Amino acid sequence: MSNATNGTSTDNDVEMREFAQMLEQVFGERRGDDHRLTGPLRLDRELWSTLVELGLARLTGPEADGGSEAGWAEAAYLLGAAGAGAAAVPVAENDLLAGWLLQLSGCKRAVTDPAAARTAAVLAADGSARHVPWARDVDAVVVLWEADGTWRVADVARADVEVTEAVDVASEPRDHIRVDVAALSGAEVPAGTAEEFLRRGALARALAMSGAMERVLDLVVEHTTTRVQFGRALGKFQAVQHLVSDIAAEGALARAAAQAAVTIAEDSGFGSDEAGFAIAAAKSCAGHAASVVVRNAHQSLGAIGFTMEHELHRHANRLLSWRREFGSVRFWDEVLTAAAVDAGSRGLWPLIADGRPE
Repeated sequence: MSNATNGTSTDNDVEMREFAQMLEQVFGERRGDDHRLTGPLRLDRELWSTLVELGLARLTGPEADGGSEAGWAEAAYLLGAAGAGAAAVPVAENDLLAGWLLQLSGCKRAVTDPAAARTAAVLAADGSARHVPWARDVDAVVVLWEADGTWRVADVARADVEVTEAVDVASEPRDHIRVDVAALSGAEVPAGTAEEFLRRGALARALAMSGAMERVLDLVVEHTTTRVQFGRALGKFQAVQHLVSDIAAEGALARAAAQAAVTIAEDSGFGSDEAGFAIAAAKSCAGHAASVVVRNAHQSLGAIGFTMEHELHRHANRLLSWRREFGSVRFWDEVLTAAAVDAGSRGLWPLIADGRPE
């Protein structure tokens, strides 16, 4: 490796560290000390305005579209920080899904305000979609649907979307919507768009889950090192040490899988077989890790971890919700199993090592 390359790599590392520190400050300041819920969460408009001002709301979009022209590597930091901060904003939905669909399709914007918040959904034949994040609070919903054998995208103003409010276990909006697709013209997009939508959403959730699991680890370490029982800190007991180490190990595995998927998706494209396998592995790892992390965290914290006053519920409940979104753990496990069976005995190791069989 040349000195010039070394210098560039070092500069990039410094920039990424500074970026991560800035994100920690932005989301850390909004975390607060009062973790009680008095009802369904609403979109944090103050935080959203901050993200817009900093160029983070449309981080990966082109400059002409009001974006910052960053890549998934930067988006991974943003999603992790938002996950760790339990941020009530549609970071992934606005940029990586809705923004991407608008850019891909070139369709007309129903809302032109550059500070508008958007979510995205794939519609059924009757124009409905279930469990759409933040639908009640956004300014527009970007919808993807199939009509007469072609896939189309349209930007629909919130006022033109019928919303039935619902929430997930973390009290975040996961609303059911209905749109009159007969009244939409939309713009045609490639046939593989729906598959890429699923993969993008799954990877975004895996990255956010990694951030949330890191925050859970911090909370558990803080509690077990300061809480004294029988004359010793809880962290001195071997059984507790095993619980904490399993949280750390599962979280590290999930983060490594998600970061690997980001690299592969950027290098080979989201539509590639390599990216499909890597994203399946990332979402599967995150889902399985979430089960261990949530269970062990509650065992480590005991009764206090179940109270609404403690921060743990904000992350534990999100993990339980996110692991089901954009494909459940079972769904992605079956994708991985099918890929392994298709690869056969000779192709299994190349599939694991390189993302594709021989």
